[in-house]
Amino acid sequence: MGSFSPIHLLVLAVVAILLLGGGRFSNLMGDVAKGVKNFKKGMAEEDDASAKPAPRIEAKKTADPAFDRDGNRVRDSIGDDR
Repeated sequence: MGSFSPIHLLVLAVVAILLLGGGRFSNLMGDVAKGVKNFKKGMAEEDDASAKPAPRIEAKKTADPAFDRDGNRVRDSIGDDR
């Protein structure tokens, strides 16, 4: 009861063509085909970009101390590096 038979789909296609017109329906299908082609092209480009590794960002190995051994402040502000 809930599924469409091929006859139902045929009737819907005929109604869509009558409402949209033959040329408009053809242009719509052409636009859909272009969209699918561009999507596939984009997915292929994404695969190519992911094949080469991203450049690494070198991080500082150790943090500069805010205080020295005697407890004297080395920097004026803890957040001055940011």
